[in-house]
Amino acid sequence: MWKRALDLALVVMLAPGLLVIGGVVALVVACGSRGSVFFRQRRVGYQGQIFECYKFRTMQENADTQQHRAHVQQLMEADVPMTKLDAKADPRLVPLGRLLRATGLDELPQVLNIIRGEMSFVGPRPCIPYEFEHYQSWQRRRFAAAPGLTGLWQVSGKNRTTFNEMIRLDIEYSERQSLGLDLWIIMKTFPALLQQCVDLRAGKRRQPSAAVAVSVG
Repeated sequence: MWKRALDLALVVMLAPGLLVIGGVVALVVACGSRGSVFFRQRRVGYQGQIFECYKFRTMQENADTQQHRAHVQQLMEADVPMTKLDAKADPRLVPLGRLLRATGLDELPQVLNIIRGEMSFVGPRPCIPYEFEHYQSWQRRRFAAAPGLTGLWQVSGKNRTTFNEMIRLDIEYSERQSLGLDLWIIMKTFPALLQQCVDLRAGKRRQPSAAVAVSVG
């Protein structure tokens, strides 16, 4: 009950700002590419339940998903940091799509999922069904908590961690859930998002250098 009360209280407190920021993001997406500003996708949530997750669309309409599927499977099988596909230039992204992802602004529509009780502000990220199919039994323990916008993994290194490290952090959260822990994670989320933006800018600076090195070689 405390978790649901916290979620609804945060929705009420943040609603004016979310509406303004969401309107700006929607305008950016609409001006940058054709199609709906929203993206809906089936995700796996609490206790393995399937629900429809909402996001602002950051990919071009009808973008190929096979590359992402192969990338996810590789991350699940290899003991390497979970670098996203959009860490490098991705032609499937809409203008400013990379920035929207780094700042987490593309996930603002998931507040609707929180209002509907399918998600919480804090919890493990909801995975895609084809990812869930490859989970081992011990890894599915992460679904003992409702999925969230932010979580222990997101504020503990995120893309610098491996897939199994993410799973263990999510399981740890599901076993330690408390009001104090949720408030601590929420406070740590903003510095974590700032670090993602710093990493994004650093990645952009490295790309031209890498391109020059390749052409010279």
